[in-house]
Amino acid sequence: MSNSYVGLRAEALESLLIEKGLIQSDQIDQTISLYNERVGPMNGARVVAKAWKDPEYKKRLVEDGTGAIEENSESVHNVVVCTLCSCYPWAVLGLPPRWYKDPAYRSRVVKEPRKVLEEMGTTLPKDKTVRVWDSSAEIRYMVLPEMPRDWSDLSESDLAERVSRDSMIGVELLGLDRSA
Repeated sequence: MSNSYVGLRAEALESLLIEKGLIQSDQIDQTISLYNERVGPMNGARVVAKAWKDPEYKKRLVEDGTGAIEENSESVHNVVVCTLCSCYPWAVLGLPPRWYKDPAYRSRVVKEPRKVLEEMGTTLPKDKTVRVWDSSAEIRYMVLPEMPRDWSDLSESDLAERVSRDSMIGVELLGLDRSA
């Protein structure tokens, strides 16, 4: 049984449960968020926080990181997708968000990454280069987000608490007040 078959069955079951009114799609998203807060992306967030605080670790991570973790900078913004299915680094990011598996995201972020990012609430300066990284069964990508300048005095554990899963996929900028 292939992973894509299992994924299709899971999506079909989810759609059926929603259609029958037994669950709502936001309940699924809430469950994924709960799992991610307690188990998943904190692993990746700790990697990010350590890289921000330890220049030698950051150098090793960017130069020789298993999983080819790329770093955002003032001139480059990285975003991750799997165009074939939904290959995703579960071990460091937890469960993937629903939109990551959506065919629209998977095709559009490659063709028009800026537009997709803007639709997700992330507007980048026009002079910033956007690089799209296509994960596969052999290699999974994670973005090392750009650390907001006003976070530099925070401890490694405080930094890890502020790093989001979406920032490690590259669809969210950190340090922005999204409640406004």
